Amino acid sequence: MKILFFGDIVGKIGRTAIRQVIADLKKEVEPDLIMANVENLAHGTGVTEKTLQELLDLGFGFFTSGNHIFDKPEAEVLLSRKDFPLIRPANYPLQTPGDGYKIISVGSRSLLIVNLIGRVFIKENFDCPFRKIDEILAAVDTKKLAGIIVDFHAEATSEKIAMGHYLAGRVSAVLGTHTHVATADARILPPGTAYLTDIGMVGAMDSVIGVDKGPVLKMFLSQMPASFQIPEEGEVIINAVVLTIDPQNQKVLDLTRLDRVVKV
Repeated sequence: MKILFFGDIVGKIGRTAIRQVIADLKKEVEPDLIMANVENLAHGTGVTEKTLQELLDLGFGFFTSGNHIFDKPEAEVLLSRKDFPLIRPANYPLQTPGDGYKIISVGSRSLLIVNLIGRVFIKENFDCPFRKIDEILAAVDTKKLAGIIVDFHAEATSEKIAMGHYLAGRVSAVLGTHTHVATADARILPPGTAYLTDIGMVGAMDSVIGVDKGPVLKMFLSQMPASFQIPEEGEVIINAVVLTIDPQNQKVLDLTRLDRVVKV
């Protein structure tokens, strides 16, 4: 089973870049599933049905998210639809709309996808992601699955690495999102769990993590509030990974970074 997973897609410029490269990447990778973190999909904050439909039309099959998922009111409606391929972090409070994990069909096989969010350097007061993943794995019949993928949407590298070691041998992959900065530590932890601290983003290269650099620099220099904008043209960095899972034992055979730069 081969999965193509894109890091946080940021705004219209990120969606446009995906449209430019997706046909070639499908031919190159031949993925069984294409997925992405989409919490920044709609102009940098949250999602809308329209922006998600753009990706569905391109062949995307599933979406994870993070702490910005509820920035647009539409998210509550979308997450409440049991048939919609979108999840929010599982360690939100129990009454939060939506699901934190789903079992989906990939061809004839079943895949569990879990979304978690970290707590270190995160302002919101989320439940413990370590205890939450224990609850999820205890509630699911994992023996019937071809693989288990965890998107750990977290700020601190230490928390992400700790989660990788905590889940080694229990899931197929722990893949980090949130920082928008790709890391070079892709590896397979024994006995077969893929780990990466952060996939990165699909967003403007001449920016500060996808945001126009001018207001960000002003904020850092003045400590005054600034209105952030997302560039709509220029070079775009595309960060993704290709994950190959043996469906017989849920172990990862290969984890490869896929990084491109295109002009929008």
